[in-house]
Amino acid sequence: PLNRELIHREVTIAGGTLECILKAIENKISLNIAGGTHHAFRDRGEAFCLLNDQAIAAQHLINKFNIKKILIDLDVHQGNGTAEIFGDNKKVFTFSMHGKKNYPFQKTKSDLDVELLDGTEDQQYLDILQEKLNLIFDKIKPEFIFYLCGVDVLKTDKLGRLNLTLEGCKLRDQIVLNKCFNHKIPVQCSMGGGYSEDLKVILEAHSNTFRVASKIF
Repeated sequence: PLNRELIHREVTIAGGTLECILKAIENKISLNIAGGTHHAFRDRGEAFCLLNDQAIAAQHLINKFNIKKILIDLDVHQGNGTAEIFGDNKKVFTFSMHGKKNYPFQKTKSDLDVELLDGTEDQQYLDILQEKLNLIFDKIKPEFIFYLCGVDVLKTDKLGRLNLTLEGCKLRDQIVLNKCFNHKIPVQCSMGGGYSEDLKVILEAHSNTFRVASKIF
């Protein structure tokens, strides 16, 4: 239900991502323990998303620093709100790698959409990711990266429909963050979704993102 507490929560999350972009410029990486609310459109909320934190922060970077950038979205659900917000903005390149048959069932076209079949496992997922990242970094040459690192790609996830293991999810983070580190591109991470029955699995997967970031950076 829409109430003051929910509004305060969403504004706090978006404010955290705004702070994170300054930390990322300073330290090359920053992580918000929430966020990744990529189903929020410019004129409405959708699903669990009221305000699109990374889209707000991306627009702030454009306004203040005139940085061209890329939004890397690896939540299992397509970032339809983000795609709509930046559909006509050439300074933002939207990339979403998501379940083909999963929510949202009516997709909004990103600059690059990669649709995965139900049951996609570690090796196939990581091979596709590496190929697409190589293409993007070579062709687009981003100056700032937003990484939505949802853990609903896990095979234990109630809403995910993919078959990644905890180790595969961790390797996904390593691929993305190593790419950012090696190219000296600041990266801001928002946690995104995770709906495994066992809360410990969600916590472990999210904690792995922080462990990987700490090791690389």
